[in-house]
Amino acid sequence: MKRKEFIRRTGPAQSGAAAGEEAAIDAPQPLHAALQRSRLPAWGARRTARRLKWLAIGGAALGACAAVAGGVTAGVIAVAAARRLRHGADLAGNTVLITGSSRGLGLAMAQEFAALGCKLVLCARDPEELGRAAQLLRGHGADVIAVPCDVTDRAQVDEMLARARLHFGSIHVLVNNAGIITVGPMQAQEIQDYEQAMRTMFWGVVYPTLAVLPEMLQRRGGYIANITSIGGKVAVPHLLPYDCAKFAAVGFSEGLHAELARYGIKVTTVCPGLMRTGSYVNASFKGNNRAEYSWFSLGSSLPLVSIGAGRAARKIVRAVRQGRSELVITPQARLLATAHGLAPGLMSRALGLVNRLLPAPVPGAGYHLGKESSTAISESPLTALGRRAAARLNQSPGTRTALQESAM
Repeated sequence: MKRKEFIRRTGPAQSGAAAGEEAAIDAPQPLHAALQRSRLPAWGARRTARRLKWLAIGGAALGACAAVAGGVTAGVIAVAAARRLRHGADLAGNTVLITGSSRGLGLAMAQEFAALGCKLVLCARDPEELGRAAQLLRGHGADVIAVPCDVTDRAQVDEMLARARLHFGSIHVLVNNAGIITVGPMQAQEIQDYEQAMRTMFWGVVYPTLAVLPEMLQRRGGYIANITSIGGKVAVPHLLPYDCAKFAAVGFSEGLHAELARYGIKVTTVCPGLMRTGSYVNASFKGNNRAEYSWFSLGSSLPLVSIGAGRAARKIVRAVRQGRSELVITPQARLLATAHGLAPGLMSRALGLVNRLLPAPVPGAGYHLGKESSTAISESPLTALGRRAAARLNQSPGTRTALQESAM
């Protein structure tokens, strides 16, 4: 009996059922089944189960701690990245070239860049205005050189950049801000008005940009800001030469952004609405110049329709530091651009109605500067903010005292 049992257990030949039973025993079993088959006493099985249970709980707790730590670390990194994105790049020590920077928005931007610790190259046509602006900035501790230059002349642009590089080295930030404006109905605008607008606000953007691009491409980095206008998005009546040049500048700027992004060069297209820069006193007015000057000075002064120059400058500088592709300044300008993009035909008809409210053409009238076209409206309390901006931002010869006082 014992021999048969021995042969059955150890013999080479096994039945199919026995082989299946042995394979089933060898296969992995659930924990409770394995404990039942083990020869451990009942108390040993329970102790082993408890140990496995606590090991599982400990592993889960360790995993949860690791997940929390990872989440906290990711959160800290995300907050730091968001903060950097909000404030943008640190431009301290960089050289910033601003065209049209002797007065108005250009001067306001120079003040903002100087506050960041940037070195400044000022550029404008009028040496006297340029000297006053440089004096103001040096009075506040800025490192600045002022180079008289007409950006419509390519040779002068090259010479200005040569002087800037000799003094500071590389140009890291270029702000194309130079501009002119001629206000009046289409019938009063002449071919030279269109030509001058294109030379200043299109070629005056192209020449400096192409002159600084080689060094930016070589170091694969740099910032270019092109100050265009809402007039480069929507053709505003009585500003036709200005609109044409600004439309061209917007196209050039947007194309630059697309083509230079791969080289690490950030191009920002800035489209401001009405701003309180005081620039209307130096604008040209044609046709019924006094009537044109009245409505234009109001639009450039009233707080509900225009933005302060300092605030606009801060927005522009922040957009440059962030490397934004576009900045449209003022809610009214954003609304106008959006409406024109959604319904251009309807907006064109609406602007036609606006044109009917503007001064009618005056045959044979020439052009006059804003400061030569004063009216009761332009000198009223309604334009007080605009006049104050003109005095603060070097817009007229009488600002010498105001600038000197602000620098003291």
